[in-house]
Amino acid sequence: MKKKFAKVIMASTLVAGILAGCSGAKESSNTGGSDSKSVKIGINLELSGGVASYGESLEKGIDIAIEEINKDGGIDGKKIEVVKVDNKSEAAEATSTAIKLTSQDKVTAIIGAATSGNTVAQAQIANDTKTILLTPSGTSPNVTVGEDGKVNDFVFRTSFIDPFQGTVAANFAAKELKVKKAAIFADSASDYAKGLAESFKETFEKAGGEIVAEEAYVGKDTDFRSTLTRIKGKNPEFIFIPGYYEEVGLIVKQAREAGITVPLMGADGWDSPKLVELAGADALNNTFITNHYSSEDPDAKIQKFVTTFKEQNDGALPNAFNALGYDTVYLLADAIKRAGSTDSVKIKDALAETKDLSLVTGIVTIDKKHNPIKSATVLEYKDGKQVFNTKVNP
Repeated sequence: MKKKFAKVIMASTLVAGILAGCSGAKESSNTGGSDSKSVKIGINLELSGGVASYGESLEKGIDIAIEEINKDGGIDGKKIEVVKVDNKSEAAEATSTAIKLTSQDKVTAIIGAATSGNTVAQAQIANDTKTILLTPSGTSPNVTVGEDGKVNDFVFRTSFIDPFQGTVAANFAAKELKVKKAAIFADSASDYAKGLAESFKETFEKAGGEIVAEEAYVGKDTDFRSTLTRIKGKNPEFIFIPGYYEEVGLIVKQAREAGITVPLMGADGWDSPKLVELAGADALNNTFITNHYSSEDPDAKIQKFVTTFKEQNDGALPNAFNALGYDTVYLLADAIKRAGSTDSVKIKDALAETKDLSLVTGIVTIDKKHNPIKSATVLEYKDGKQVFNTKVNP
């Protein structure tokens, strides 16, 4: 999930000076504040602010995984000790909380943030302090690979990246829905939306499709009627709407009110319980998203997680962010076990060597850019509920 890259540069310029005042342990591996009986992990999430829904969902999955692991004896006998911080959905806050977690709390690893921008804001700190930074849902390629093209040594992710989602959506539209003409309506201020739009357009046109309209909105807009009227006038058979639930919910509602009945599709940014509240269950019929997993998948590992989650959340089904939070803890725990140490360099190397690890959101192998190679799922909304449609392999 990408978000708020505009604020990352300002946040990053503050880091170098602050880090200069931190411990001089940059030359050696970080073992964090872990002692012989525990592994200290920082949780740096959007627990308030504009995208708190994502952070709150991740937190629920993380909590379940940590509880399970600790009940089962911990990681090689070491219990997981958690330090949670709220980055308030802001890049500058994500930076300052990461500094606190590394310099004061001395964690071995940080899980978070939910969005790409808030994760990138921590990347320099992670690399300089040799602290593992593992984002459950930051989908921008820039999270693990810097602008200089170099891989961020200590930064990894559990989610697949934006270009893969755009490609999956385009192939689904062209091959499964047999669409020939599509429109794109994307957030012009969001790198997440722009990246998805670019990969969708490229793949759809290669498949023989035509983009008949490309329109844009800006985050926090609330009235999309005039733009939707222009799009409708181009007679698309399908509209791709990469964006976040706050605006997408209103776009879907207003599109249906304008008489647009064609399939609408987005990506994991739609995945929030608030989407149904904003759009309405009826309006979401005949809409689709690319996502990380489906609670309806009959896989035994998935159904075990679904059952546990429902027991702890009044029968609610876990969404993809719940699952990604859960998987992120297990991905990290697996690496620590294989490293046989809380030494951060050894954990980094173990993460990079992850191969065919079975998790709820897929069987994961980490590639040379620290991205997971795994399948994607296409979900359909029916009467306000997500229904499994198909699974797409990488």
